[in-house]
Amino acid sequence: MPTRHPTYHGALRIYTALLVGGVLTGCSHIPWLGAEKDPTPPTKLTTLVPEVTATTLWSARLTKGSEGRRLYLVPAVGGGRVYVADARGRVVAADAGSGHILWEKDTKLPLSAGPELSGERLILGTSNGQVIALSSTDGKEQWCAPVSGEVLSVPRRTDDGKVIIHTLDDTVFALDEAKGTELWRVPYSAPVLTLRGSSTPAIAPKGVVVGLAGGKLVKLDPTDGTPLWEVIITAPGGRSELARITDIDADPFIVGKVVFVDTYNGDLAAVDLDGGGILWRRELSSHAGLTATPNDLFITDSADLVWGADPAAGGGRWKQERLRNRQLTAPALIGNLISVGDLEGWLHLIAQTDGRIVGRTRVSKKAITARPLVVGNRLYVYATDGTLAVLTAGTVPGGGGRSGAQSAAVGDQAERTAQATKAAKSATLAAPAAPTSLTKDPGKSAGTFAD
Repeated sequence: MPTRHPTYHGALRIYTALLVGGVLTGCSHIPWLGAEKDPTPPTKLTTLVPEVTATTLWSARLTKGSEGRRLYLVPAVGGGRVYVADARGRVVAADAGSGHILWEKDTKLPLSAGPELSGERLILGTSNGQVIALSSTDGKEQWCAPVSGEVLSVPRRTDDGKVIIHTLDDTVFALDEAKGTELWRVPYSAPVLTLRGSSTPAIAPKGVVVGLAGGKLVKLDPTDGTPLWEVIITAPGGRSELARITDIDADPFIVGKVVFVDTYNGDLAAVDLDGGGILWRRELSSHAGLTATPNDLFITDSADLVWGADPAAGGGRWKQERLRNRQLTAPALIGNLISVGDLEGWLHLIAQTDGRIVGRTRVSKKAITARPLVVGNRLYVYATDGTLAVLTAGTVPGGGGRSGAQSAAVGDQAERTAQATKAAKSATLAAPAAPTSLTKDPGKSAGTFAD
């Protein structure tokens, strides 16, 4: 179980965060100070034999990327095009099949989030509190609107023509999609110290679900912003400001009538979409994110373990810990695989059934911080140096149905064989730990994850 208590290196890192305005980047994503040795170094990768191959259809460095800053610049795909943006203000549209650049636009703005593709518009947020709309056809600016703070979550469009913005100061805005005029805003009080990030709003048929700093999840009426319900997922606790950080930076994920959400230093929970009641809650800290289907729940936790869980009750099914401290992205699903990117530009493929690593390919020498985007049978992976790679991946032979114990045995044998022969240097296979046990915690409604 990942620790919920601040560590020595986390306490040191907080001072740097305080100097830059009271926001703290997720602990696993802050460069170590000076010449001090990082006490939680990333797990080294071992060259292994793959079960699944990821094929790169094309790869190109289309922009300057985030330039080492942790921003929420992500690819958007539609109409046979892929769109990306960088921190210097450049927006590029490329042919999704070949990577050929169709147009590029220098907005001269410090872009920090997006784009969101909405019909013929691209919507992006900036570090200086602006939201901009460009034509997806040629990049021409359509409008630019002010908001109350830095935008570090992807703008989202509602079916009735609103653009929902969640700013770093925990204000939620609705802008008119066509004109950029403000329709409503709902301000929330953010704690003194927070993680540097904001969860992206999740759009439901009759509501907007937003995770806030301080561990609160809210559902707002998209018509006028009226709160429909508010629920505390994890209440701040602990003796220090660091220990009391319980932000929801991971994007809420809606499946049917259930919202799945996770907090940093806190809990993983399932919430009733209609009424806001907590269906179950389990202790698991995360700020990278999660994804879910009606039958499966997958989470990247704050120690960079990847978990498979039961969405109905939250029980842990398996965990993959051979990528510990590698600053993983939120998981994305393609076929019967889970894909996550890491701090060194590697894309890892994991079997959904038991968590074993079945493939790996390198997209860039720089970090991947944005969740891989899956469109059809393709993965769009955007690295922080501006490299965009489009890949396809095979499927796990036999559906990946081996048990965790069997997978571990096979994986260990494969590792010994590969190390002995020094073969297959460009691809890897790793095995997960055995399926997790579950312990009861009187303080939680449905127990906790446990090692």
